[in-house]
Amino acid sequence: MDLTYTEEERDFRARLREWLGKVLSELPAKPSPDDWPGRRAYDLGWQRRLYDAGYAGLHWPVDAGGHGATPTQHLIFLEETERAGAPYVGANFVGLLHAGPTIAVEGTAEQRARWLPPVLRGDEVWCQGFSEPDAGSDLASLRTRAVRDGDEYVITGSKIWTSHAEVADWCELLVRTDPAAPKHRGISWLAMPMDAPGVTVRPLRTLAGSTEFAEVFLDEVRVPVGHRVGAENDGWRVTMVTLSFERGTAFVGEVVACRRTLGELARRARANGRWDDPVLRRRLGRLHGEFGALWRLTQWNVSEAAGASAVRAEPGTRRGAGGVPGIGGSVFKLAYSHARQELYDTAAQVLGADSLVTEEEWVLDRLSSLSYTIAAGTSQIQRNIVAERILGLPKGR
Repeated sequence: MDLTYTEEERDFRARLREWLGKVLSELPAKPSPDDWPGRRAYDLGWQRRLYDAGYAGLHWPVDAGGHGATPTQHLIFLEETERAGAPYVGANFVGLLHAGPTIAVEGTAEQRARWLPPVLRGDEVWCQGFSEPDAGSDLASLRTRAVRDGDEYVITGSKIWTSHAEVADWCELLVRTDPAAPKHRGISWLAMPMDAPGVTVRPLRTLAGSTEFAEVFLDEVRVPVGHRVGAENDGWRVTMVTLSFERGTAFVGEVVACRRTLGELARRARANGRWDDPVLRRRLGRLHGEFGALWRLTQWNVSEAAGASAVRAEPGTRRGAGGVPGIGGSVFKLAYSHARQELYDTAAQVLGADSLVTEEEWVLDRLSSLSYTIAAGTSQIQRNIVAERILGLPKGR
C-alpha cells in the first residue's frame, strides 16, 4: 500500500487549508447550547459555506449531487477541518451522515433529486426515528404501524431518542407495514415531514442537561407512498445500509478530534506535573496507539465504501455495494466507543478535581462519552455482529 500523497492531493490540502484560514475568521459567534434555532442556523450556515466553496458532499457520488472525491481527499478534508477547529455537521448530522447517504444508495432518481440537494445546501435538517420505548437494541421489535390507504400510509405509534427532532424538517422513519410477517421482514423505511398533522415532539433532557433528543408521537400521520425508500417490507435491509454508514463512516471526524484531544492531554500532563506518573504515561501511550489504529481502520472503511460505489447497481438490488461501508463498521464502532470512554476517564485523571468546576467542556465531553457504547447500536450488539458475521460463530440463543 502506497501511503504517500500525490501532487494533486498535496495541492488539494493546501487549497483547503488556505480556504479554512480565510472563512473561519468570518464565522459568527457560536450560539448558546440551549438555543436550538440558533444552533440550527449556525450549523446550516456553515454547510452553505461548504456548498458554495465546492466542499459539500465531497465524497458523495456525482449522481447524488456530490463531487466523487477519492477516499484520500475525503480523509484530508476531515483532517484539515478538524485540525482547523471548523464546525462539525451539528444539527444536520442525520441528514449528512445517515439519511442522505442511504437515499443516495437506495433512493430513486426522483428521491435523490428531491431530498439530497437541500441537505447539501444546508436548507433542511433530518432526524432519526428508529428506536422506540420497547425497541432499542432489538430494533426489529418496533411497533409503530403504517397502514396503506390508497397512495398514503397512515402512521400511528411513537419513537424515542429522536436526534434533533426539535429542529428537523424530515425524519428517517421505520414503520411496521406487515404485522403478520416475521419481525425483520415487515418493516419499511419512510421519509416523513416533521410538520405533518399528527406529529408531536417532546424534548428529552440528557445527563448533561441538553435536549438534542426527543420523544415523537405519531397520531394517524399521513405520508405519501412515494416517500418510501426501498420496497415495502424491505426496510430492514435499507436500515442496515443506514446503520452501516452510522457505524462505519459517521464517526471519522471524531477520531481526528480524539487524537487532537489526546495531544492536549499530554501537553497538560507535562504542564501540571502529572507526566511524572509512569502509569499515566503508559495509559496515554496506549491510547495513542489505539486511536492511531482506529484512524487506519477509518481509512479502510472509507476506502471500502468508495470501492463499493464503483460497482453500484440499481436501487433495491444492492447488497454491500453502492458506497456502503462493510462489516468493518461494527469493529470500528465497538473499539471506538470504549476507547473514547477511556480517553475522557484519562482526561479526568490528568485535569484533576478542579476540572469539575473550571473545565466545563471536558466534563460535558466525559458525560457524552458514556452514551457511545449505546448509541448507533450497543456494544453487545456489535459483539454479536462481529462474532456471527466475521468469526462465523453460531447465533446466541
